[in-house]
Amino acid sequence: MNSTVNYIKEWQQALQLEILHLKKFGSTKYLVSNGHLLNGDGSFSYYFETGASINIPVGSIVRLEWGGIKQDGRILSSEGKSIIIVFERSLGDMIGEAFLFHDPWELLEQLITRLDEIKRSKKKRLRIKRLMDPSMLPKHPVSDKQSSVKELYARSKFNPVTFVWGPPGTGKTYTLARTVANHYLQDKKILVLSHSNQAVDVMMAEISSFIKKKERFKEGDVLRYGSRIGETLAIHEDIVTGTLLGKHEPLLVQEKEELAEQKRLLKHDLAGSFSKRDTDQLLELEKKLAKVLEKIRQKEVQFVKEAKIIGTTLAKAANDETIYQKEYDLVILDEASMAYVPQVAFAAALSKHIIVCGDFKQLPPIASARDSLVKLWLKEDIFHRAGVAQSVEDGELHPHLFLLKEQRRMHPDISAFTNRVVYNNFVGDHDSVATSRESITLAEPFANKAAALVDTSLSGEYCMTERTSHSRMNVWQLLLSFQLIHEAYIGGARSIGYVAPYRAQADLMDKLLDDLYAEERHTADIIAATVHRFQGSERDMMIFDTVDSYPQNRAGMLLTGRESERLINVAITRTKGKFVHVCDTSFINKHVYRSKTLRQLVDHQTQNDQVVTKKDIGTWVNHQHPKLQWMHARKLADFMEDIQTAKRDVIMAIPDLKSLPIEWQQHLLKRRPEVKLTIISAKRNEDIISDSFICLPVSFAFFIIDKRVVWLGLPVESNNRVQPPFVAARLDSEMMADELLFQFKKSE
Repeated sequence: MNSTVNYIKEWQQALQLEILHLKKFGSTKYLVSNGHLLNGDGSFSYYFETGASINIPVGSIVRLEWGGIKQDGRILSSEGKSIIIVFERSLGDMIGEAFLFHDPWELLEQLITRLDEIKRSKKKRLRIKRLMDPSMLPKHPVSDKQSSVKELYARSKFNPVTFVWGPPGTGKTYTLARTVANHYLQDKKILVLSHSNQAVDVMMAEISSFIKKKERFKEGDVLRYGSRIGETLAIHEDIVTGTLLGKHEPLLVQEKEELAEQKRLLKHDLAGSFSKRDTDQLLELEKKLAKVLEKIRQKEVQFVKEAKIIGTTLAKAANDETIYQKEYDLVILDEASMAYVPQVAFAAALSKHIIVCGDFKQLPPIASARDSLVKLWLKEDIFHRAGVAQSVEDGELHPHLFLLKEQRRMHPDISAFTNRVVYNNFVGDHDSVATSRESITLAEPFANKAAALVDTSLSGEYCMTERTSHSRMNVWQLLLSFQLIHEAYIGGARSIGYVAPYRAQADLMDKLLDDLYAEERHTADIIAATVHRFQGSERDMMIFDTVDSYPQNRAGMLLTGRESERLINVAITRTKGKFVHVCDTSFINKHVYRSKTLRQLVDHQTQNDQVVTKKDIGTWVNHQHPKLQWMHARKLADFMEDIQTAKRDVIMAIPDLKSLPIEWQQHLLKRRPEVKLTIISAKRNEDIISDSFICLPVSFAFFIIDKRVVWLGLPVESNNRVQPPFVAARLDSEMMADELLFQFKKSE
């Protein structure tokens, strides 16, 4: 057992290092104002107003900072746009403005405590040993004709640990839910865990649906435990603790709601005046509410005791004794590849049998501290740490690894790459998937193509680093990607994802969509984000913008580093019927090794005739957006009209002023006399007279007119790395004008 104790000690050290890092760098920061002392009898309660609703659980430890003072406190109440915090010492009668910090490290401290308890239990240590060293012989009966559900049920019944590898679209939720239901029908007690509330909701909804179809559902047997329940369970309210409370304890729930309403009204009054009577009344209400909440808590504990299938998050399980002090016949841990190894070990210690399900070819857990122990135990998944993933790299499946091997999500033209390159040919397509995705594939853009590579080679040098975050962005590829979204929407698509490896690019697309596509977003599910936001979800169409291009001299680590295969895999495998890759292939071919996943993707798309070049732009841009127009860069009528009708200012950014043709100098002179000209460039040119000059290097030419109209691609002669056909883009967007000006603003 020594090795298990050593594991636990290392896990606790790794968690402690992560806590120290989070305490120093990783807090969520909120602005609070109008702080008033409510009472000072032994402890000191303060009321604060907040700009927006702050969702911090009651009882959480927080830190308040203002004017160089730092003080820890505990949340007494957090509702609406106000919050009450209890401190151990007085901070004065009033606090004008302060910052409130709330840290996720509390959850890690609770996990450390749970590991201490496990250390003292021989039975629990043995369960962890089997998890970390799954070398025991499998004991389940083997049959070639078994369905996935029957085989997983048999494995999880006869073996203490079963690893389930569930690549995207392979029916993971379907299989797990039916396995749970089969154990339940054998009168077993099951705990369903995941690190995200959404994943727990999805799994519990599927379990509930299946048991109801079998007409074996009994109220109270299936329980979704926790406070953050999503819309997925709207049609399964009969498994949610809140609904059961309303049914069995209506007076208690009513009393809670009445007290909460009284408190809300009183807080509204407090915002105007802080009389002693009001503050005493508020604290009295808090005491009453606390008593009612404790009664509700006891009732919830009773629900958990009586339930046969309980679903909750890993965090809730580790900090709620109602969960962690119980024994289960089976624990199901979903999305295990995103959980810390110590969390998986904690889950394994709760039960005689555990199913650990995830996809180690998708994103790993996220930890921040830079330390070898943190890297070993918090930045890599259980599949790798238990040696299960290594067997796959060696070309075979571990005896305790059960693979779901038929994908039903992606059109075969999309999955062809991931099945072969990422999943080593272990995964194939279900027969139905080509026909089931046909309607998406047939739609624009690129009708009848499931996969396309929009090649931006020789369009200019648009890749830059955002000035504050140093994250990369590429305005040209951003606008092309927006055009793809627009074409898809006009073509009928209502489920579209835009994914970029860099946060600056994803955030900029989100802003552009809010600016130009706010109404359409009300009628369609259009999301722009980095890859982490998309894990676990799917879209009819995905646009993967790789951003990297010239004048950068190397590809970013996000696309070439250790985790790049996983990141690219997630970007591709969210897609059902149309995957569009926006990429500068000339840059990738020069700066990325052939062995890297991104280069392999570009090579695969090139070999399979999926490339759409710059000369094809006229064939797929069929619907010009009123605020974004594409045109030939030599046809200047629209540009000249913008110059001549400018009212306030024209800003011209240009890599080299000496490359500005004489006719362009003449175009600029056609503006009205009162319109100011600002030039941004690395060097002055005395022949070109401007009202102001910003001496900054810029890699691509652009114009901003009246701080709202942005022109890219002009003048052609001043852009580097451009070949015909010459394309220009005109964008009417104050937001984009502001963003560009911010990037090229001279530092004070």
